[in-house]
Amino acid sequence: MRNVYVVDDYRFENDELYFSLNKNHSKIQIQPAGQVLTDSDELAFIYVVEEDNEYSYLQFPKKVWHALVEMIKKKKDPILILDNESILLHNFSNELEMLIYNIEGNGNYGDEFVQAVEETFREILEAQ
Repeated sequence: MRNVYVVDDYRFENDELYFSLNKNHSKIQIQPAGQVLTDSDELAFIYVVEEDNEYSYLQFPKKVWHALVEMIKKKKDPILILDNESILLHNFSNELEMLIYNIEGNGNYGDEFVQAVEETFREILEAQ
């Protein structure tokens, strides 16, 4: 079974975006895989990470999407803080931006998810 770690907090510091998890997961060891997926049932984006020779997920729920908008506008990948370690989530910004354009108007993701993405990421979609 894949581990799912929920990202629920963020901060901007020195023009960088930092995310943290909702629980103390200081013992986990992950490596960024550079791929972004959707979880339309949970209204979330998923960043894939490698953990113990398997894939695990960092789940980005709707409540942190406004930070993702800023991330795309800055064209900078965010950093995940785990314990005292900083992990660059490489390719996140590019993958998410491409995915958002694919979601726009695409009913395959479910109407509620499409509407939420179109509303939150309107600024990005209109800049296209």
